[in-house]
Order: sequence, then structure tokens, then C-alpha cells
Amino acid sequence: MVAKDFSSRVKILVLVLLVLCLCFTPSCKKSTPASPLEPSGQQAAGDTQSPASETEKPATVGETPAVEKPGTELAPINIELPRPMFVGTPQPTQVANLEKPLGKPRPPFLAPVGTKNVASGKKVSASDEEPIIGEIEMITDGDKEAADGSYVELGPFLQHVTIDLGAKHEVYAIVIWHYHKQAQVYFDVVVQIADDADFITNVKTVFNNDIDNSAGLGVGQDMHYVETNEGKLIDTKGLQGRYVRLYSKGNNANDLNHYIEVEVYGKPL
Repeated sequence: MVAKDFSSRVKILVLVLLVLCLCFTPSCKKSTPASPLEPSGQQAAGDTQSPASETEKPATVGETPAVEKPGTELAPINIELPRPMFVGTPQPTQVANLEKPLGKPRPPFLAPVGTKNVASGKKVSASDEEPIIGEIEMITDGDKEAADGSYVELGPFLQHVTIDLGAKHEVYAIVIWHYHKQAQVYFDVVVQIADDADFITNVKTVFNNDIDNSAGLGVGQDMHYVETNEGKLIDTKGLQGRYVRLYSKGNNANDLNHYIEVEVYGKPL
């Protein structure tokens, strides 16, 4: 009988000890792992300090335009526009890769203070030495009107004109007026800058809308555009060179090539 009571007491004691163990033993649950978006050692969301990036894109030479150099004082270049010869911007038909008209005046173009038209009165040569209408020198004479007697008409197919700036310049913009008496689109418009008159040394293409390489200068990524009295402004991002060459290969109306004026805005080195 005594052994039976002792056995019962032992069982009760074991049960009491088991209950105490369950009450005071820490939970065996695993700790919650760190979120995969915030691994241990990384900054928490909302931290304003950027982590040391190993994926940042390295700066590409020539990627930043020269006009954006730190400390450069900029000002709008003064482009005097000729009178418009037609109202609105009629859209020529059947022209591929044609940009939409802006529908408002072109915004001012900023360049370093002191930038001016360095092509004014400069020597011009052309692949067609005997234009059908006008004289080659008229391309840099300052007359940008579209009236008869103000433009040069070169022969059909691929033609080019070359302007000698007289010395090497840092060029920020080139503005071209082909013919704005009517809403026309010129094809294979390619503009290049180089150090030499033969366009062998340091040649840089700043505009090319030749979508099928029919001019043999490479396939261009720029768009066709409708001629207006504003001309076509090309941002040349401060590239350096002495000679500017402009190609064209007819227009949507005929195979002839026209130039009223070309202005080159830059500063001598």
C-alpha cells in the first residue's frame, strides 16, 4: 500500500515538473528570415544614402554636350528668321519617317556666351560647280528669304556643299534653310564636320536622315522634316572642326537640290 502511494506521488511530481518546463521554456519557433528585398547588411528602404553601386554606368566620352560643361555661362543664340512664305505646316504625302510639326515657335537654343554665326561670308564650294540658279557664294551671304533670286539650285541626285570656316572651331549648332517658299521635304540630308577639306580626318556626322543608305554614308537615325522659315537647327554639342559639309538628294517635288542659307554657330579655338 505504501509502495502504491509512493508511486502515485512520483507520477504527480513528474506531471508538475513537466508543466513547469512547458511554462518557462523559450519558444522553439525559428526567427523570421530577412526579406529577400532587404538582405542582412543592406540599407533599409527609405535610407537616403545610396549604396556603393557596382552597376553604375560609367561616363561615356562625348556623351555630355560641351555646352553643359560645369561653369559655362549660357545664353540664347540670336537667329534672325526670314519671313514665312506660307501659313501653317502642310504635310507632304508619301514621305516616310516624317517628324510631326512642333506647332509653335522653336524654343531658344542655348550656347556659351560669345557664340555667333562663324559661317557668315565664308568660302563655299559644291559638288555642282555650275548651279542651275544662283551662285554658290549665296549660301553664306546672310540672305535667308525664299524669294526668287535668294536661293541656289544645284543639279539632280546626290549633291553637297562645303563651308570652310577658315580655322578650327568649337561648333554648337548648324541651321539650314534649303527652300521654304513651299512645304518641301529634302531627302538624304547628311551633315558632317571635319578637320580637312577632303573629309578624311576627324569626320563626325551630326545629322543623317538617309533611311536606306542611298547616299552611301550609312543609314541615318534622324527624321525627314518639312522646310519652314525657321530652318533646321542641328545641335552639334560643341564638336570641333574647320569644315562643314551638307549633302542632299532631291526632294519630294523633284530631284533638284536647293540652298538658301547655312549658318554655323560656334567659337574659334
